[in-house]
Amino acid sequence: MRHMDTRKKMLPIGVEDFKKIRISNYYYVDKTGLIGELLQGPAEVTLFTRPRRFGKTLNMSMLEHFFSPETGKELFDGLAIAKEKVLCEKYMGKYPVISISLKSVNGKDFASTRDMMCYLIGNEALRFRFLSGSSRLSNEEKDNYRQLIRVDGSGQNSFCMSEAVLAGSLKTLSQLLSKHYNSQVILLIDEYDVPLAKAFERGYYDEMIILIRNLFEQVLKTNPYLKFAVLTGCMRISKESIFTGLNNLKVLSVSDVRFHDHFGFTDGEVREMLNYYGLLDHYDTIKNWYDGYQFGKKEVYCPWDVINYCDLLRADPTAWPQNYWANTSGNDAVRRFIREAATAQTKREAEALVAGEVISKEIREELTYRDMYSSIDNIWSLLYATGYLTMRGNPEGTVFPLAIPNLEIRSIFTTQIMDLFRENVKKDGEAMEGLCHAFLHGDAADAQRRFTEYLKRTISIRDTFARKDLKENFYHGMLLGILGFKTDWYIQSNREAGDGCSDIMVEAEDNETGIIIEVKYAGDGDLEGWCKKALAQIGKNHYEEALREEGMTKILKYGIACYKKRCRVMLCEGSHMKISC
Repeated sequence: MRHMDTRKKMLPIGVEDFKKIRISNYYYVDKTGLIGELLQGPAEVTLFTRPRRFGKTLNMSMLEHFFSPETGKELFDGLAIAKEKVLCEKYMGKYPVISISLKSVNGKDFASTRDMMCYLIGNEALRFRFLSGSSRLSNEEKDNYRQLIRVDGSGQNSFCMSEAVLAGSLKTLSQLLSKHYNSQVILLIDEYDVPLAKAFERGYYDEMIILIRNLFEQVLKTNPYLKFAVLTGCMRISKESIFTGLNNLKVLSVSDVRFHDHFGFTDGEVREMLNYYGLLDHYDTIKNWYDGYQFGKKEVYCPWDVINYCDLLRADPTAWPQNYWANTSGNDAVRRFIREAATAQTKREAEALVAGEVISKEIREELTYRDMYSSIDNIWSLLYATGYLTMRGNPEGTVFPLAIPNLEIRSIFTTQIMDLFRENVKKDGEAMEGLCHAFLHGDAADAQRRFTEYLKRTISIRDTFARKDLKENFYHGMLLGILGFKTDWYIQSNREAGDGCSDIMVEAEDNETGIIIEVKYAGDGDLEGWCKKALAQIGKNHYEEALREEGMTKILKYGIACYKKRCRVMLCEGSHMKISC
């Protein structure tokens, strides 16, 4: 453990406010190039779709502070956009900005969600209190403003808007700001699809679709007060659901080469950060764990992961990489995919992905939430849109070469596969009882037959590039799950025994029989040879001594070798070895 160098800038963990990052000595990866590119080819409405944790909210905050008249130009000193003198002179601080984030609009029912939407927009309107006294607004317009900030009298500062006022609230606010500033308005809507996702989960999707559609249609369609609008989200929801009749929309998904390096960290940006904090020795680990996403033609890292792991490394240089995605999401898409992988083809495709291979699938980039889980084909598209799968190379039309991006996402897949395996073990009591019975009674042939059958039914976890010990972990974990079916057996994993650590040690319920299992991965296909090596290891290290100390009088020693969906089980009793062929 070492102390962090307090002279270095802080890492902005969870800080998504551009102004706070710039004035509070946080490390900032310069993404202001987004501003220039956005202004060079302006669409009236631009939707960026990116997976979660790729800097969408911070980029929206950056846009707000660049255009808003209330922000000081010094925030951008030394950044790439500051070099664009003509552009800065023309646009910086020249446009009022309406900025809302829908990421927290997630009520348990439609009524509570509608209240949240009223609060969100009402609170944004409160930022412009000067409108109530603006000499450029008529009394009628000031009254329209007061309808946006009117509270319900409950004392809870809850905003009270009618259906009509709520639907037109953003357009009304843009009109009032435009008239006050004598300028068109920029609208920023972050995480536009979160309310739809929550509504679909909780059963009020139809009502939410109508609310969002009405809100967007009024403010985004033929709104003369709007300079342009930028939206972000995770999913590219079908135009028929949300953007009906909106012909001025440009959607920039993860497949698009435009803006492909403005969300996520490039390799050069990560190297620069690691060099700044003295962490370049960890470059290969960070690349293997958090790189690998392809946006357009650019390979990028997940910023959230890199920042969090760098912060951990500054405190503890020996820290193992963490799965930060798993801590911030339910990973429902992967869970549903693993459970839907029932056909032989899909199971093989899942195994190929986990092994680090590339498969080709047709991808639909426009889905509704109703469609997402309706077929395995749509789940492929969902996994791609949400970052669990990424491109490897170039698509051919709608057919994309897909792969798991990195070790972090692979660990999410393997965890879900093992969770499903454990659930199936609990359901398959008769088969599990039979396998445990075979181990207990020294029937290596039956144990081999039953374990092989289970391997054939399970999605295998193997990795072409993983170390041999990591490949063994999959089979080790499966055996632990199976033996754990016997709740009256005492099972230990990697226990110190004799002169080493045994893979699995079991004390059976009769208090006399002990079982030792050593698992090997037979990468060369020589199952019998690796079984013999496993048994030789048990004997050489005297693993049985620990069981004898516990009073076990009968000790069964098994060597198990596995390769893909094949296994070999050998039993050694004393000096006699029984081989099942």
